[in-house]
Amino acid sequence: MSEERTAYDASRIQVLDPREAIRRRPGMYVGSCDERGLHRQLFELCGEGVNEVLAGRADRVDVTLAPEGWVRIAVDGPRVPPDDRAGDCGGPGLEALLADLDANPPLRSRNAVELSSFGSRMGPFVANALSSRLTAEFGRGQTRRVHRYERGYAVGPETTPDGPRSQDGPRADDGREAAPGTLITFRPDTDVFGTAEHSFDVLAERFRELAYLNPGLDIHLSDRRSVDWARSERFRFPGGARDFVAFLAGRRTPGSFHGRVHGLALEEPRMSGSVEVALSWDSAPGEEVRSFANSCPTPWGGTHVEGFRAGLAAAVNAFARERGLLTPTAPDLDAGRVSGGLTAVVSVKLDRVELTGSTRGALANEDVLAPVAQAVREHLRTWLAEDPQLAATVAARVATARNAHGDCPADRLTR
Repeated sequence: MSEERTAYDASRIQVLDPREAIRRRPGMYVGSCDERGLHRQLFELCGEGVNEVLAGRADRVDVTLAPEGWVRIAVDGPRVPPDDRAGDCGGPGLEALLADLDANPPLRSRNAVELSSFGSRMGPFVANALSSRLTAEFGRGQTRRVHRYERGYAVGPETTPDGPRSQDGPRADDGREAAPGTLITFRPDTDVFGTAEHSFDVLAERFRELAYLNPGLDIHLSDRRSVDWARSERFRFPGGARDFVAFLAGRRTPGSFHGRVHGLALEEPRMSGSVEVALSWDSAPGEEVRSFANSCPTPWGGTHVEGFRAGLAAAVNAFARERGLLTPTAPDLDAGRVSGGLTAVVSVKLDRVELTGSTRGALANEDVLAPVAQAVREHLRTWLAEDPQLAATVAARVATARNAHGDCPADRLTR
């Protein structure tokens, strides 16, 4: 290879506008250019509104899927642009986040949520750059401002609303101006994603998850892409993780789940955070344990799940020995041998989160394990003492596990 072909100096460095850099390598910012990236773009634009609701500065988020790939996101009381001194949002406004890559702040509160993947928040600027067109309307009181973008670049000066504009995508259903708040209307760029069609079910699954884990959240998702197939769903669950477990258990055994859901929620200084656990046992085969850290799924578990299983095993073994279901010489049972029929949600919210794995899907905080184990052990022992149905279900699981090894006194099962 010639020296001329391999030479590389400062003259070969190409400085790109951030929007152009994002559009050249979109997968670096949203993970992929398929449906996953398409949904992540929407989540990035919803994130600010969701966190406004959790912070008490808004009441709800409305997401509408409209024809031709358009999406409408309305928040009834979020941040206003930073030059509006009447606002008190504790950070840059959405207008700045749409126009400036460096304005995107990290999530510092344990109660703020990341809608897409953990640890790689890209923010509205990236979502704007990957939209063929985006219009953002900001309002407080009777004052509203409109900003328009094409592929992330501002188009024309800031304006005030002057009636419906078909080129900016769908308006409110009745054609009137939206109520004060923030309204974002955008269309994903099909040159990037190849499609602009979102999956209602994928979006609903994540919104439902967030609403269960954050009882103050209220999200409405509507599909108006077809008159014949229009549908909508509201995600608001004051019962938190308990409602989540009831939903999961009912989905596993449709029409046959009638068990009681037990739950705990407490602040734990030793792990600089809080823990919430809910569980139910029934006769269904298998188990389903869902775990989260700061409202993001941890599919590979981690220290919070290890703590949950350790606490569960300790409580069940203590219960089994008190009932005489284990012989004095029998070894303790591990959680996996008695967890058939278990449905559980384990959620921790931490000031400082440590994640491991290539997909950052496992919690690594060592100070989480012992407090979670203790909380589960103490509460589960109380639940077993107070709930005969739960006690009978767990006793049956213990007997089955020990009978499999020939050392469980079957006559003790009914004690």
